[in-house]
Amino acid sequence: MQKRRLGTHGPEVSAIGLGCMGTTSSLGPAPDRHEMIKLLRAAVELGVTLFDTAEVYGPFVNEELVGEALAPLRDQVVIATKFGFALDPTGEGAWVAVDSRPEHIKEVAEGSLKRLHIDAIDLFYQHRVDPDVPIEEVAGAVRDLIQEGKVKYFGLSEAAAGTIRRAHTVQPVAAVQSEYSLWTRGPEAEVLPTLEELGIGFVPFSPLGRGFLTGKISDDATFDTDDIRSSLPRFTPEARKANQALVDLLRMIGERKLATPAQIALAWLLAQKPWIVPIPGTTKRHRLEENIAAAEVELTPEDLSEIDRAASEIRVEGARYPENLERLTGR
Repeated sequence: MQKRRLGTHGPEVSAIGLGCMGTTSSLGPAPDRHEMIKLLRAAVELGVTLFDTAEVYGPFVNEELVGEALAPLRDQVVIATKFGFALDPTGEGAWVAVDSRPEHIKEVAEGSLKRLHIDAIDLFYQHRVDPDVPIEEVAGAVRDLIQEGKVKYFGLSEAAAGTIRRAHTVQPVAAVQSEYSLWTRGPEAEVLPTLEELGIGFVPFSPLGRGFLTGKISDDATFDTDDIRSSLPRFTPEARKANQALVDLLRMIGERKLATPAQIALAWLLAQKPWIVPIPGTTKRHRLEENIAAAEVELTPEDLSEIDRAASEIRVEGARYPENLERLTGR
């Protein structure tokens, strides 16, 4: 697969990575562990080198799965994980609050190192900005971990442009991760220009709109209560019906390019900037292969203009998150 560098000084990774959250949780019943280990190892065989996980996924079980799957292939991969949440001590839920106190960051790092079976975390993201801890202290804590050899690169997730700038002055930020796709274009206003100016890479999560942009979610689809989409305003039947126009657009372009809607959605992202590396998630081998093949789809300037023109006329309905989660973004 083609390679890209995350920012000016970040790691070189495959043009398309793999978001691992769904291999253990969040999109319905947990898949078979053995099959998911096989999937992650297959991804490496197919050229994927960037794997994204987090302490809070599960919690813990996703890091454990990724660690077991990739241990034999450690020298071929870049493993990203995250800190920044206080976990429910009763075990009743994944998290109860944000927590980026420096001492907590260092505790999370130690736990992640053990679960991932690695000596150093390749890319360590702050999962969500903590308004009670100055970002300079957060960056300083990660800088300490880098100096100790326990972390290689520092990242931020869903951070505002001003926060990114402040963090970058203390410890260079290698990558910022936020939701970005044809139906979530908020980063274009301030975040992407800031990253380009500072030489920081960008890692879009949910680049396929949590599956919606693949065109595989039917009008009458329902979601299990343990599927995060069951609580997202953008996935109500009314919103899905209104947003179908985006899928129709992707399908139309795909028919011309002999590609699927998912491949066009990923190719569009790759065409935005050479330092953008999307991380679509999947639990199926054939979807993994489909996503990876998107790196070979070439969209011409005319294609991109047509997509942007048509998309600008489509009003996306429904918020990304419920209010309690939405307020954690863009700080």
